[in-house]
Amino acid sequence: MASTAERHQGARPLSGSSLPSNEGCNEEFPEFCLHDHSAGSHATTSSPASTTPTTPTTAEHSSPCAEKTSPVSRDRTSSGASSTTTTAYSPSPRTRRDKKELQAQRLQRSGSINLALGRKDGAPKKNRFRSATGSSPADALAALEPPHDQGLTRMAFAEQQKWITVQQKTFTKWYDRMPPPPPPPLSFRTGPPMNTKLEARQLAVKDLVADLSDGVLLIHLLECLSNDTLGRYASKPKLRVQRFENANTALDFIKARGIQMTNIGAEDVVDGNRKIILGLIWTLILRFTISDINEEGMTAKEGLLLWCQRKTACYDEVEVRDFSGSWNDGLAFCALLDIHRPDLIDYDALDKSDHRGNMQMAFDIAHKEIGIPKLLDVEDVCDVAKPDEKSLMTYIAYWFHAFSQMEKVENAGRRVEKFVNNMAGAWEMQSAYERRMRELLRQIKEQIEKWQRATFQGTYADAKAQANEFAAFKRGRKREWVAEKSELATLLGNIKTKLGTYRLRPYDPPPELSLETMEREWSGLSKTEMTRAQLINETIRDIKNALRKSFADKANDFAMALNTMQLAISGLDGDVEDQLHHVRKLSDNLPPLDKYLETIAAVDAKCQEANIEENDFTTYTYDELVYEHGLVKSSVQKKLAFLDNQMVARNMTNLTPIQLEEFESVFRHFDRDDTNSLQELEFSAALASLGLVFSEDEMHDYFMDTSKGRDHVTFEQFIRFMVDVTEDQNTAEQVFQSFREVADGKPYVTEMDLRHSLVPDEVIDKLIEIIPPHNGPDTAEDRGMPQYDYIAFMDKLISDEKEAGTAVPSGVLQERTNRASMLPPKDPKLNGNH
Repeated sequence: MASTAERHQGARPLSGSSLPSNEGCNEEFPEFCLHDHSAGSHATTSSPASTTPTTPTTAEHSSPCAEKTSPVSRDRTSSGASSTTTTAYSPSPRTRRDKKELQAQRLQRSGSINLALGRKDGAPKKNRFRSATGSSPADALAALEPPHDQGLTRMAFAEQQKWITVQQKTFTKWYDRMPPPPPPPLSFRTGPPMNTKLEARQLAVKDLVADLSDGVLLIHLLECLSNDTLGRYASKPKLRVQRFENANTALDFIKARGIQMTNIGAEDVVDGNRKIILGLIWTLILRFTISDINEEGMTAKEGLLLWCQRKTACYDEVEVRDFSGSWNDGLAFCALLDIHRPDLIDYDALDKSDHRGNMQMAFDIAHKEIGIPKLLDVEDVCDVAKPDEKSLMTYIAYWFHAFSQMEKVENAGRRVEKFVNNMAGAWEMQSAYERRMRELLRQIKEQIEKWQRATFQGTYADAKAQANEFAAFKRGRKREWVAEKSELATLLGNIKTKLGTYRLRPYDPPPELSLETMEREWSGLSKTEMTRAQLINETIRDIKNALRKSFADKANDFAMALNTMQLAISGLDGDVEDQLHHVRKLSDNLPPLDKYLETIAAVDAKCQEANIEENDFTTYTYDELVYEHGLVKSSVQKKLAFLDNQMVARNMTNLTPIQLEEFESVFRHFDRDDTNSLQELEFSAALASLGLVFSEDEMHDYFMDTSKGRDHVTFEQFIRFMVDVTEDQNTAEQVFQSFREVADGKPYVTEMDLRHSLVPDEVIDKLIEIIPPHNGPDTAEDRGMPQYDYIAFMDKLISDEKEAGTAVPSGVLQERTNRASMLPPKDPKLNGNH
C-alpha cells in the first residue's frame, strides 16, 4: 500500500528538465538529479536542450490545496482573464496587518500539501543525489553543450548560443552582485538596492570572459564569496606568466575548498575559453549560492524547486514544475512576492494574461523594495519557450535567500517580541510590586502616626466612636493590608521565578521596599495597634465608672428627698386647716423635684448609651425613681384634695355622713387626672353612677350651671349640686316631678309603673284608691290596663294646699314618691284616646 506521501505525490509534480550527472545520479528519477551530466556519461539520458517537461494529468492536479481553495482564490482566474493590462507597479492599498492575515491564510492552506511535495517514503537511499560541490566545470560545461551524437541542427545550435548569451549576461550580473545579499534590516529592504563587496571594491565586470582572463577579478570574487584572503597575487599583471599564477592561485583555492575541478586549467581562464569559464562560474554558483539551500531535507536544485512549489501551491494559476517554462507568464514571481510581501503587490488584481507586465512588475518590486538584483531581463524569460534553467536557478536563488533571510529576521523578530513581551510582563510585575509596596508602607506609616496623634474628648460618645473606628479598621483595612502583604510576597516570588525561567539576573527590590522592611513596619503597626486597643478600652472603662457615680449620687439624693416628703405627709395630724397649710407647702416643693428628675433622666440616658447595665454605687434605677416620685406627687395631691373636701364637707350640714362619703367616693373615682375636678363627660358619668340620668341638653345645662360657665366642676360644686338634687324639700312640685318620672313622662301612671319604681305594695294600693282614673290618650302597650291620672290628683292636692294654707302631709307616700323622682323622665308616646 502506498504511503501518505505517495498518495499525495501527484498533487504537484517535482519534475523539470533532467540534469545528467556523474556517478551516483538517480537513474530511476533523473528529474531529481542535481548535477549536470558530462558528454560521456549516461548516454541514454537526454540533455537539457532535449528534455520535454512532464505534463501533469488530471489526477495530479487534484491536490489538497485545490480542494481547499477559497472563493477568493477561485475567482482569480475569472478576474484575471477579464481585467485590463497591468504593467506599472502600484503598492496595494491594503494595510500590512491585512496582508499578513492573507499571507497566513494562504500559508495555512498550502500547509496541507507539504507531504505531497516531499520525497516518497519508499524511495531507496541509493538514489540520493550527489552534492552540488561534486560537479566540476567540465560537468557544468557539458550541460551547456549538448552531446555530439545528437546531430544538432542549426536551429538547435542557435538556441544553444542564445542560452550561452543569457548565461553569460546572468553570470556577469551575478559576478557584479556577489556575494549573496547580506541580511536585510527589519524593514525588509524598502530602500535602494544593496551594496555588495565587489561594488565596495569599485570593481565591475563588463565581459565575463575577457575580464577574468588575468585572474584578478576571479581572486576578488573568491575572496568575496569565502570572506577569506587568497594571499599575495599580482594585482596588475602585465605578463602572461603573472596571469597564469593568478589563475592557478584561484583554482588552487577552489580545490582547497573541496570543489571538484576536472578538465580545467589556468590556460582555460587566461585564454578565455568561454564554455569552461561559464562552467566554472556555474560551479561557484552551485557551491556558494544554491548548495546551501535546504528544504525538507532536500538540497540544491531539488530543495529550491520544492521551496518554489510550496510557496505557490495555493495559487490556481501557478504551477512550478521546473526552472524553465513554468516561469514564462511571470505569475510565479508575483505569487512569491504576494506570499512573502502581500503589502507590496495585490495578486488578485493582476491581469493574468499580461505576462510581460506581471514579470516586469515582479522584477521591479523585487529589485527596489527587497534588494534582489536584476540578473535577468523580461525578454530572457518571457520571449523564449524554454528559458535557461541555470540562469533562472541563479536568479531564483537570490529570491530564496532574500525571503529566507526575511523569514529568519521575522522569526528573530518574533522571538525578540516574545522575549520583550515576557520581559514586559516581568517589568510590569516589578513596577507593580514597587508601586503597591510603596503605597502599602505609606498607608501603614500614616495609620501609625494617626493613632499616635489621637486624643479623647472625655465623653462616651467620642470614645465609642473611636472604638468603632478601630473595630472597622480591623474588619476592613487591616484585612486588605494582610491580603496585600501576602500577595506582594507571592508576586515577588513569581518575579524571581519568571526571571529564573529565562536565566536572567534575579530581581532584588530596593532596600526600602524589601520584604524585610515590610516585616519591620508591620511589627511596628502591631505594637501600635495593641497600645491603641488598650487605651480605648481603658478610656471607656473610666467614662463608664464616672457615669455610674454621677447617676448614683443624684439618684440617692432624689430618693432621700422623696422619703422625707412621704414621711411628712404620713405624719400630718391636728386641725384640718393646719394640715392643709403644711400640705400646700409640700406641694410647692414638687416642681424642683421635677427639674431634678430631668437631670437624672439625662444622666440615665448617657448610661444607657454606654450600655451600663449594673451600678454598684446605688440600688435605685431611673424607673424606680420615676415611680416613687409619682407616688409622692399623687399622695400630696390626694392629701391636698382630701383636706379641701373635708373643709367643704364640714360646711355642708344638711347631708348625712353616709351620703357625703358616697358622693366623695364617686367624685374620686371619676377624677382620672387627680385634679380634684370633673370635666363634662366625667361629671355626666358620675351622675349616671348615682342614678341621675338626663338628656344631653339637660346634662349640658346642669354642667354649665354647676361650673359657673367653666370647663370643670370642683368638688365643692359637685357636692352642692348633689345636695340640691337629693335633698328632700317636701314640696308639691317635687312630688309632682317624682310622679312624672315614675310614669316615664306619660300623663298617667299604671300599677305596673309603680311596681317598676319599687313602690311598696301597700303604697300602691293606697294610691290606686285615691288617684282618679285617666280618660285621655294612652299608649298601645298600656291599653287595657287601669290608668290613673296623677296630674289631676296633684292638681287637687296643690289646690287644696293653697286653700288650706298647709303643706302636703309627709308620710310613706311622700318618702317613696321623692325617692322615685330621681329616675329620668321619658317622653310620652300617645296613641289615640283611651
